[in-house]
Amino acid sequence: MNFEDMADQLASHPDYKVKRRLVPILNFGSASGGPTKRVLILDTETTGLDWRSENIIELAMLAVDVDMATGVPVGEVEVYEDFEDPGRPIPPEITKLTGITTQDVKGQKLDEAQIKNMVERADLIVAHNAGFDRPFVENRLEVFEHKAWACSFQGINWKTQGLGSAKLEFLCSELGWFYDAHRAQVDCHALLRVLSSPLKNDNQESSMTGLLQLFKASENARTIVKAFGSPFETKDKLKARGYRWDAEARVWYTAVKSAEALDAEAEWLKSEVYAGRSARIGLETQDARVQFSSRSGKSGDRVL
Repeated sequence: MNFEDMADQLASHPDYKVKRRLVPILNFGSASGGPTKRVLILDTETTGLDWRSENIIELAMLAVDVDMATGVPVGEVEVYEDFEDPGRPIPPEITKLTGITTQDVKGQKLDEAQIKNMVERADLIVAHNAGFDRPFVENRLEVFEHKAWACSFQGINWKTQGLGSAKLEFLCSELGWFYDAHRAQVDCHALLRVLSSPLKNDNQESSMTGLLQLFKASENARTIVKAFGSPFETKDKLKARGYRWDAEARVWYTAVKSAEALDAEAEWLKSEVYAGRSARIGLETQDARVQFSSRSGKSGDRVL
């Protein structure tokens, strides 16, 4: 009996789960003949967290067509990966996390022409934490500013998929794969496989993949709701509802995707956060060409 047969036999037993090493797919086969759109999966490794003061040290991208009828990739996967020398030593904690050393990147530079070519042909750019990756790559190359972006971390409600975490390693593991994380290209391959898998609808497998959901969501703008002047004692309520803390602006915020959701959020804020008092909330409308970037969308406010 070979190892694959052994793994299949073990996996068929209800008391065991088998995880296989993720093997990158470089060709997904022929399309159904229907319309396709091109997705570009992107990941960066950097010298730190702040795009204003830190630098990219590795950039990886996968570009592939997606069958818009099935939501699955088709055809050949175009791969790009390069190091870039930040002009200073890589911090030890970054080397420990990624395995990338100062010597690895010495004298290396991103291929700007190839990156531009791949980005210009993409209909949608996806990163698993687009709010981190997008400002870094836009700061490095202007071509990224003019494309629609989606975030697979925020753009899919992984909890409704029965998953307790949205971390990429966890998502991959739950689908039966493991891999060596924290290197840009393998993270891209892992994300592509996760997003190519069917999502669940009411706990039942549906025909909707993560890729297709992100493409559909990118067609609609989202509104960032900012809870100005929220009382300190309501922070746990806000956090439990999915709000995030913007330390620079010192405000709790969340995102909604429809006028109905905005009305519901305004009612919840007035009742649960402002205790029925009159209050002002901030609103910022972002389409896919702005969201997750460091640039602002159309701003306004609303009196509750």
